[in-house]
Amino acid sequence: MKKITLVFLLVALAHASVSSQTKLYVHPDADNYASTTETIAILPLRTQVKLRAKELKDFTPEQIVQMGKDESLDIQKGMHTWFLKRKQRGGFKGKVQSPNQTNAKLRKAGVDIHDLDLYTPQELGEILEVDCVIMGTFETSKPMSGAAALGLAVLGIGGATQSATCNMDFYDTRDGELVVNYLKGIKGGLGSNSQDLINTLMRKVTRRIPYTN
Repeated sequence: MKKITLVFLLVALAHASVSSQTKLYVHPDADNYASTTETIAILPLRTQVKLRAKELKDFTPEQIVQMGKDESLDIQKGMHTWFLKRKQRGGFKGKVQSPNQTNAKLRKAGVDIHDLDLYTPQELGEILEVDCVIMGTFETSKPMSGAAALGLAVLGIGGATQSATCNMDFYDTRDGELVVNYLKGIKGGLGSNSQDLINTLMRKVTRRIPYTN
C-alpha cells in the first residue's frame, strides 16, 4: 500500500513540475537588440488543442485542426492587445504591427500563416518590414476562443482550461538572432479565455525581458 501511495505521489509531483515549468533564455546582447528595435510583429503561434479521448470523439480531424488555427488567431490578437495596453502605460516604446496587417502581408506574399517554420526570421522580417518577430508554439488542454469554447459548451464539456504551455521566441529579423526564448507551463484555473491566459503569460515574461519596462 505504501508503494502504491509513493507511486501516486511521484506522478503527482511530476505533473505539477511540468505544469509550472519555466525556462528563459536571454541573449547576452539583448539590451542592444531591444534598444534598436522599432517595430515588432506578433505571428500566429502554432497552436494545438489536446482534447481528451472522450472529447475527441465529437470532432473530426479537420475540426480539431481548425480549432487550433482559431485558437492561434485569438492568441495573436490577445498578445497584440496586451502590448498596446503596455504601450499606453509607457512600458513599451516600440510599434506593434496589427495582426490584420501582419497576416495580410504574409498571405499576399504566399505564406501560410499557420506554417511559418518554412521561413527564416529574416525572410519574415523582410515581408513584414519589422525589426523583430514573436513566434512559437502554444498547447492547451481545452479551447479558449469564443467559437471553439462555445462548441464544447454546447456538448456539455466546456469549463476552464486545465493546462497550457507556451514556448515563445523573440527573433531579431535583421540577423535572425534569437534574442529571447520563454517557455512557460501554467495550470488551469488562471483564466477562462485566451485573453486572461495571455495576460498572465505576458505579465510574467515581460518582467524579465529587455523589450518592455
